[in-house]
Amino acid sequence: MREASLVKNNLNTRKINHEEVPIPQKPYPEDAQLIALPEPDYLEDKEVSFLELMELRSTVREYSERPLTMKELSFLLWCTQGVKMVLPAGATKRTVPSAGARNAFETYLYMDKVEGLEKGLYRFLAFEHALLPVDIGDGVKERLQKGFNKINMYDASAVTFMWVAVLDRMDYAFGGRSLQYLYLDAGHVCQNLYLACYTQEIGCCAIGHFNDEELNRELGLDGEEEFMVYAAHVGKIR
Repeated sequence: MREASLVKNNLNTRKINHEEVPIPQKPYPEDAQLIALPEPDYLEDKEVSFLELMELRSTVREYSERPLTMKELSFLLWCTQGVKMVLPAGATKRTVPSAGARNAFETYLYMDKVEGLEKGLYRFLAFEHALLPVDIGDGVKERLQKGFNKINMYDASAVTFMWVAVLDRMDYAFGGRSLQYLYLDAGHVCQNLYLACYTQEIGCCAIGHFNDEELNRELGLDGEEEFMVYAAHVGKIR
């Protein structure tokens, strides 16, 4: 089992890089068949006070068989990575805070129980508010399963969120301190997911213990410039 400190050894040698502005979203094929998500504000408002949200937020590890709707999925993705404004030098203002507005994450998702979606691996395109199918073939669930230790929870969840760091977005502003800020930003993203889930009566469990090497390989990441940082299982509460 490899630790999440996979890239620590070379971070001290990394320098702030203003020579090339990093793109704020990984590219995708021009002929890709994107899946548009519903506008997140189409959900019915839930009567949840801020105090209740703070007091009752909790980790949920058991889920029902009921699927998430596309509207619910859209809402969760908007709350965790929604783009509000595009800034110069590859920065963006989003629904979560980020050091230097670098927002250095790509959101990958294993969809198991979502109405209208085939099971498989997807990437969220925050600028288009759409899904990019990555791998919808047989065996995707089993291959990704190797990267998670709590197999029962992975099996039962409706969606598994996987946050992938793109290091050059942070290097542009912070160089050797990039990793520290990446991990702080990951906490902001996942906390938003917890709170958004609670408002929709959806359970959420953050996952920090996983097999970096397995997941990086299955997601097509090199493990150095792009690598898994954090994950979370979500599903309807039983």
